Amino acid sequence: MRLTPWFVKAGRIAFDKVSLWIVAAAFCFSVTLLEPFLSTGSIYGQEVTVTEMTVADIQLGYESGSFTAVEVTQAFLARIRTFEPYYNAFISMNPDALATAAELDDIYATRGPVGLLHGVPVVIKDNIDFGGLVTTAGWEGFSSDAGGVDMVPDDDAAVVTRLRNAGAIILGKTNLPDFAGHGTRTTSSVAGRTINPYNVDKVPGGSSGGTATAVNASFAVLGLGTETGGSIQNPSSAQALVGVKPTYGLVPNEGVVPLSGTYVDVVGPMARSVRDAALTLDVIAGPTTEDLATFSSAGRIPDGGYLLALDESSIEGARFGLVGTGWRDDYLPLDPVTEEHYKNAVEALKGLGAEVVADPFQGSGFVELYGERPSVPTQGAHDMLVYMLGLGPDAPFNSIEGWEELSGREYTRGRRGDRETPAPARPSATEAGDAYQAWRHQIRTLFRDVLEEHELDGLFFPQSGVPSRPVIEDPERPDYNPNNWAEIPSNIINDIGVPTVTVPYSFFDDGTPFVLALIGDMWSESDLLSWAYAIEQATRARKAPVLETVPAR
Repeated sequence: MRLTPWFVKAGRIAFDKVSLWIVAAAFCFSVTLLEPFLSTGSIYGQEVTVTEMTVADIQLGYESGSFTAVEVTQAFLARIRTFEPYYNAFISMNPDALATAAELDDIYATRGPVGLLHGVPVVIKDNIDFGGLVTTAGWEGFSSDAGGVDMVPDDDAAVVTRLRNAGAIILGKTNLPDFAGHGTRTTSSVAGRTINPYNVDKVPGGSSGGTATAVNASFAVLGLGTETGGSIQNPSSAQALVGVKPTYGLVPNEGVVPLSGTYVDVVGPMARSVRDAALTLDVIAGPTTEDLATFSSAGRIPDGGYLLALDESSIEGARFGLVGTGWRDDYLPLDPVTEEHYKNAVEALKGLGAEVVADPFQGSGFVELYGERPSVPTQGAHDMLVYMLGLGPDAPFNSIEGWEELSGREYTRGRRGDRETPAPARPSATEAGDAYQAWRHQIRTLFRDVLEEHELDGLFFPQSGVPSRPVIEDPERPDYNPNNWAEIPSNIINDIGVPTVTVPYSFFDDGTPFVLALIGDMWSESDLLSWAYAIEQATRARKAPVLETVPAR
């Protein structure tokens, strides 16, 4: 179903025509009248406090009969109507969210919860397919409302199927820079700029910035992001979220618009608590025939799941490597303010019983080897064709050529066969692909050698080397848009394929967060989440942003 846009100062958000009653209802209330209810949704008769609401809160509420899935969904939609015009987290809304909630209420009354996320409002990044709704990947060319041609998949991405089977209610699809191509700012040609609720003058992070803002602002309980080079970590760091960048192959990529689908792209949860992130990973992880790469995860997932593996005492006796120039030669040394927060975090880590090793990669040749990373020129064209073929027989098009025919435009975004971008050969059938795999094995081996030599369980890094960047870097050039988030783990960990979990630790004076990154070997998500849980429980650092409505002109 095609979605119809409306414009706001901070950007553009699209609502389906059948959902215009929601917009109309919003105008029936002034901001003054709504003010007491902005965080509760009690205008519907049953008070539901949604600010910082967790999955456990929802489960307890349903069990006790305190509220229903319909009331929870209404409360989140009320909050979205009030604050979304300013923060611009969404590209489109799911017109069937309330109907899904009503269905789930009926099921709960007769059979109990359908799964771990029964009645939990969730958002997904708009490069992840939701059957029947437009997938824009942030680009105007895939949106008829923005002058392009709607890209409408027949069915859900594999991760969305898993969410829905677990009982999640998908509220909407979130903003991202065109084709997820920016790690610092989230500004798309479809919906405009997404804002950071902690400080509107600071970047929200990218490319999963729409999901980050939606989750941070309590527009949903949790969300899904995607990452190729920091796109879950960076916005999680900018917005004090627990972000899980999983091992490549743990979570299916089917139905996700690719950047580097063959080797690097991952889908992961973004949440306000470690418990919610771990539970979501329990839902979306594991093998499926929809993405054969996921069979590499067989036997690698903890028997009881990630949630049950959380342990407040897990850091005691663990040994961590600290950041240093042996890991990378950019964004180091750390900004002095960041260095101060990091030193405090290291002391807190030791207070929890951990041992630390300073700069374990120093002298290993790691930086030099990473600098030799080869490229795989066929990858983009191959991965995009595989994705488009998966849109299904009823999709408007299944290839770039099909899009060109319908749009009457030339596709200039790469990822197709021409003189500049080679034809879509499977990368593993090319010598360039073989070279990348050989290099990847070499650097992953070196990574493991360093961990083994220093007897490290994992790495304990700041996620960013500097505080959050300003939205406008150069006052004389408001359009200046550098991709300069000072990411410490990526793109390195993305190429190696190992996981990272972010966890909030403290806040800078400007209101933006200082966030840690925990890194381990492949398939170590259980340990990373457990360590993050121990830090979270010890610090209770996460705090809700204070939201504003659209400023008066």
